[in-house]
Amino acid sequence: MTRAPHTSSRPELAPWQYEIGGVVLGRGSYVPVGDIEGLGAPATRPQDADNPNSEGTTPGRDFYGPRTLRFEAGIKTPGDPEKAAAILARLELALDDPEARTSPDGRHILRGRWPGHTTRRMYGRLRRMEATSTATAVHGWIPLDIEFAGLDDPRWYDDELSALTLGLDQAPRAQRPDRTVDETLGRGAECRRPADPEYRPADDRPGWITNRGDVSTYPSLRVHGPVAGPRIWNARTGRVLDLDVTLREGEWVELETRPGTRWALRNGTINVANDLSPASRLDLFTLPPGRSEIAWSANDPSATARLEVAWRSAYTTL
Repeated sequence: MTRAPHTSSRPELAPWQYEIGGVVLGRGSYVPVGDIEGLGAPATRPQDADNPNSEGTTPGRDFYGPRTLRFEAGIKTPGDPEKAAAILARLELALDDPEARTSPDGRHILRGRWPGHTTRRMYGRLRRMEATSTATAVHGWIPLDIEFAGLDDPRWYDDELSALTLGLDQAPRAQRPDRTVDETLGRGAECRRPADPEYRPADDRPGWITNRGDVSTYPSLRVHGPVAGPRIWNARTGRVLDLDVTLREGEWVELETRPGTRWALRNGTINVANDLSPASRLDLFTLPPGRSEIAWSANDPSATARLEVAWRSAYTTL
């Protein structure tokens, strides 16, 4: 999967704060931010084509390009130039990180939080971190020009990872002692609890997941053996991932659906993408906004196989 620099812990952010490389920027920090360019919609890559024998242009598909964010900021440590220099060094070190900078699948992570929202993140590259002047560095003030390019997918994602683990037994887990035949068959029952009039038996099934964002997001899936012929589907979208493999106990298959990381790997090294059925499209297996139900089936006499699903809710804005 796309890698980001390892950090043992990331600081909690307050509204109007941002973080990259462990350095907090924005309100209440040592690096106040004056202005940010690029928080609107990313630039588009239109696929228009000129009409060869007439006037005008035929519109094609409009894709998003990178989301480039430019921060007008500054290090502010009045009377403490040593602290200002140390913060500048930390920012330069974040840009210089070889794991994010020199590997094609390496990424920096930009985190931010606006009022009324939880902390969100974007994956990309820190492309510029420049001290535009050192004239006032002796007084603890260093103006900065910071540029971050959101690559692969210019969306914002929840900072917290959501996860679900499913066994092959996906029967409803009843939360109350009495389940009538009418309820089991999906018909209204007179004895339904008046305190919960919206209750449906399907709500007890364990595969419900929620994308709290406003755009579709890409899940990561991992099937753990022993299992043969796993088949995973999203009941809401109808998309299916059908894999013709057999896994022993202790083996697994990892399915990544994010742009730039779409692969099917056995035990993290062996490519099994050719074992996917023609209808199994990793690029289309997404979680739409709101609730979805993930289910799966396979052959496993031991009943110990499991499916792990991980995702981050996706948003168009910070």
